[in-house]
Amino acid sequence: MILRLGIPARIFAIMLKLFPGRVGDRMWRWWYQRLAKRDAWGTLNFMNYGFIDENSPKLIEEDEKSRLFIQLYNMNIRDLEIEGKEVLEVGSGRGGGASWIARTFSPKMLTAIDYSPEAAKMCSRKFSQIENLRFFEGNAMKMDFDNNLFDVVYNVESSHCYSNMAAFSREVFRVLKPGGYFAWTDFRDKKGLKAAQESFSMAGFKTIKETEITSEVVAALDQISEDKKEMIGKGTGRFIRRSFETFAGVKGTPVYESFQNKSLGYYHYILQKEE
Repeated sequence: MILRLGIPARIFAIMLKLFPGRVGDRMWRWWYQRLAKRDAWGTLNFMNYGFIDENSPKLIEEDEKSRLFIQLYNMNIRDLEIEGKEVLEVGSGRGGGASWIARTFSPKMLTAIDYSPEAAKMCSRKFSQIENLRFFEGNAMKMDFDNNLFDVVYNVESSHCYSNMAAFSREVFRVLKPGGYFAWTDFRDKKGLKAAQESFSMAGFKTIKETEITSEVVAALDQISEDKKEMIGKGTGRFIRRSFETFAGVKGTPVYESFQNKSLGYYHYILQKEE
């Protein structure tokens, strides 16, 4: 049963465990449309779980409040050359990651797409002053771009919502230029990770780097869990609050406990479309 204002936490937890092929793209789109419309995240421009390691980027003062979230984006793309490149983010959410990368790494153009038209419109308004950044509605599994267009494609904590990981991998491979790179980070159970690896390989990618980063993500969740819970409490009613907490990985939720008992892991891959 789906409540009018949201998905009950118990059902949402099951959705997360079932993963893409069993969830359905329409369900996820419905959910993300509501995330874009609601103010549970307030002025926060990120929804990811965060990341902590010893290689912290230097941030300007206005970005410090979002440090742990930015660090996940930084980890994902820090091994790649971004300056002067054509870059694509798939699954841009509230736009904070794309904004920070566009401002910090100076790509020629950063194009960001999201399945939710509400999210894309919101980001276009919010970040309109950044000249090398643009947002569009877009389907990760059927992108409206020409072949061989981008130097770098990246995807952060979004692909677990996709119903067809193989189609997504093929699309990323298609829109990348020969020699281009794909930076991917997300969580999976063991079966889901194997399926993701197979989809990368079948699309034609060469694996440059593969790393498990679960402990670094959990360290960030531990540090920001109470702040997230307080913010969600202020921005939502009681019927939907637990769903948002589960989505955000707050301590005590099924997602957080799955990281703790190792039934879920968080992973990072750098892949290349060889010339």
